[in-house]
Amino acid sequence: METAIILCQAGALALLAAWLSVALRDNFRHPEINAQFTREVLSLSRIARDYPGVLTEVGKRRVEHAGIQRGVFIAIVVAETLVTALLWLSVAAMLAAAAGALEPAVARVLGIAGAFGFTAIWAGFVTAGNHFCYWLCHEGAQSTHFQLLLWGMATLLLIALA
Repeated sequence: METAIILCQAGALALLAAWLSVALRDNFRHPEINAQFTREVLSLSRIARDYPGVLTEVGKRRVEHAGIQRGVFIAIVVAETLVTALLWLSVAAMLAAAAGALEPAVARVLGIAGAFGFTAIWAGFVTAGNHFCYWLCHEGAQSTHFQLLLWGMATLLLIALA
């Protein structure tokens, strides 16, 4: 039974790692796509266009400096890269534990760290997005980030409570 649980945990972590790997591939091959949305959220440009009255209330939150916007995007990609590496490492550790080559507790610590990193990325997006009112004009992104946050939390629970 323990081996089956470890394999399920490895699978759950591999799915998180695969999702982030695809996101990273796109951020490295087509960085302008997500960099553009990062700029739009930070500068409140869609709010300025669609809700000028709201902009008068929250406009002081704008970050319009191109260097800062680029720095935020780079920080996001770095965080995603580190968490992706940790997730794949935790998958390998879980498989090693299933094979009897590593203590399951050690593999679970790595898995919890990786799943927490995944969860923290999306919690950060939801929190920062709330500050920049992205729920007004980036509803799809907010919904996706919230669902990814929940997925990460569920994986954390699967590893921590098993």
